[in-house]
Amino acid sequence: MPVSGWGNELVPPTEAARPAKPTPLLLQGQDYLFRSQPKCLDFQEQVHRLGMVDEGDGSPVPCVLVLARAADMEMNELSIALAERGIRMARIDADRSVDLPLTVYTDQPLLELDRWLLRPLLVWRRHFELTAVPLEPGTLAAAYAVDQWGAVADWLSSRGDWAHVNPSRNTSHLNRLTQLADASAFGLRVPRTTVTTRPGRTRPGGAQCIVKTSGRHLLEPRPGMQHGLFPRPLETSRSGDVPESAPVIVQEYVPSDTELRVFVVGERCLAFQVDKLDPAQLWVDPEAVRVTPVDVPSGLTDRLLALARHWRLQVAAFDLLVSGGDHVFLEVNVNCDWRWFEHRAGDARVSAAVHDWVAARFKELLGAGKGR
Repeated sequence: MPVSGWGNELVPPTEAARPAKPTPLLLQGQDYLFRSQPKCLDFQEQVHRLGMVDEGDGSPVPCVLVLARAADMEMNELSIALAERGIRMARIDADRSVDLPLTVYTDQPLLELDRWLLRPLLVWRRHFELTAVPLEPGTLAAAYAVDQWGAVADWLSSRGDWAHVNPSRNTSHLNRLTQLADASAFGLRVPRTTVTTRPGRTRPGGAQCIVKTSGRHLLEPRPGMQHGLFPRPLETSRSGDVPESAPVIVQEYVPSDTELRVFVVGERCLAFQVDKLDPAQLWVDPEAVRVTPVDVPSGLTDRLLALARHWRLQVAAFDLLVSGGDHVFLEVNVNCDWRWFEHRAGDARVSAAVHDWVAARFKELLGAGKGR
């Protein structure tokens, strides 16, 4: 029997001799692919780079700092809205981070971004995914850059001498399972749920079930190439002996009349009714989804605002089922995108609320002397 050069450890079989592993359940039949282009569309960045704005006297400029990616259209729109209010917005995009001229001071709440000296008052991290850093995955250079940017982005997103939107120190551990437990504690109905590597053996509720990712909805194995992981029905014919490569969420299927997406902005709740035929239809066939502005029942508003305060979220989106007059909590999305829902519904209330909230918070911080 062949042995290795260390004790009597057996030599592992060759790759060819190993049995083929089954494709993970949530990767089967997924044909959603989004190509995210690292092209700057930010209004304020472009006019500053073109020298169309007064450079000032060299003093630090109070600003809203955004950590995002170039394709974050909500933040591109926010840049215009803040410019109209005379508020400087600057951004660090993950997919434009290589060779970025950046210096952050540790003894003062200041940073130099390109040729501008800035004093962030409010920092918002959205879609700043380290997998978007534009370097070849699996290389030493990529591992180095991702590790450095991860440490610095986490520090910027939690530093105590400027304010934050949805502070990462509170939301970094707000996974779907924690969300379900907290939502139940606040009086919301939640589906019966298990976490398992053997979904074929699991039937919470004893009937039909849905399989969901326990992590993110979008995977980005290569910079700019995002693949979807969407909820799907658990087929009863699936063998209970086939293990998944990682734990997934299995939830009881809750029959529903419709769905709600409720955006919390500060102390406001703004809702859309979402009618679709399939859990993944929002991504794979968005034109078939009907979105309608609706009012939020007062009792539900109170619970959602209480949860948002508990989680210290200022801007977030709650997804709920409407089932027989009851509201069933599914999840809260911290990096929520609202422009698509507004476009489908012909209603821009969430954008207006976000722009007003950010501007009001900035002016509140400025008035408290944080701009010095």
